Amino acid sequence: MHNSIDRITAVHSLGFHNFHGPESGEFVFPDGETPPTEEAIQAEIIRLQSDYDAKKYQRDRNYPDIGEQLDMLWHAIDNGEILGDKSCDFFKTLKKVKDDNPKPE
Repeated sequence: MHNSIDRITAVHSLGFHNFHGPESGEFVFPDGETPPTEEAIQAEIIRLQSDYDAKKYQRDRNYPDIGEQLDMLWHAIDNGEILGDKSCDFFKTLKKVKDDNPKPE
């Protein structure tokens, strides 16, 4: 999945929040406010897209709901399994998610 960062998101990220548009390809800013340059907007789009792309592995990690994780943990404790013993469902389930979606180097 590839998210495309739009110009409005980039302008907001640059700290501009009180504007209209883009109408006819141009943003309209309040009187007296110096709008960002197109170069600044494009650089911010690239920066935001790079940050988004770098965190793909985080979005791909589909951990069980926290309630389900806690339930597995409780059962592991209740069954006398030691958390250091990596055979409990709690550890194996989370380990599989981590192994299937490694953090990029």
